[in-house]
Amino acid sequence: MQGRRPSLAAGIRIYAVGDIHGRLDLLDELLARVDADLALRPSAKAIFVFLGDYIDRGSHSRETIDRLLEHRETNECVFLKGNHEQIAIDSLKDPGLFQKWMRLGGVETLVSYGITPSNWTNEKRIVELQAAFHRALPHAHFRFFRDQPTSFVCGDFFFAHAGVRPRIELPRQAESDLLWIRDKFLLCREDFGKTIVHGHTPTLEIEVRPNRINIDTGAFATGRLTCLVIEETTLSLIDTFQP
Repeated sequence: MQGRRPSLAAGIRIYAVGDIHGRLDLLDELLARVDADLALRPSAKAIFVFLGDYIDRGSHSRETIDRLLEHRETNECVFLKGNHEQIAIDSLKDPGLFQKWMRLGGVETLVSYGITPSNWTNEKRIVELQAAFHRALPHAHFRFFRDQPTSFVCGDFFFAHAGVRPRIELPRQAESDLLWIRDKFLLCREDFGKTIVHGHTPTLEIEVRPNRINIDTGAFATGRLTCLVIEETTLSLIDTFQP
């Protein structure tokens, strides 16, 4: 793609939303602002692409999933898997992973599902918490976590939660890289074939590089949730901030 600006086909507009991490307040405000944008500037085909990490750390993970499922009823949505969704669903059967999830913000997620995650380093207690989470998780939420794709392609843009491994063709990327990669991707200056739109690594401002765009503005810690709007060759932002 060197020498020209990445683009979408005419008539398509993408609203790409960064890592939410249980900040329902920011999500609600951001979606309201997007609705206002669509009312002001109707689009023939608007696609919402959510980049993963909907849960953990923030205090309203369950409610965030409910809100996203509701949004899907009236909008075309792509919900990509984040590493936090992967570890949450895998923790249902892996006690060792369950402890790692708790350290990554899973405590707040369990609380949002009505579970008190006390003494989660105890092996017997972990088994009890796994069972409690399985019971508390609505089937629609389970399917939401289980069935998310790890990437999405539209025009000259490739969307993934964390990024891609350099010098590997985009269709051959490993799930572990799409969900977890950092430095090898972030420090790469090579052309990936498409512009990679990603989250996973929080920054105070979005990063626009020749080969990638990072829109994770650290909603949980900064109170800023960002949406990248892509239309033909034009990029713009809609974001919301609540300290």
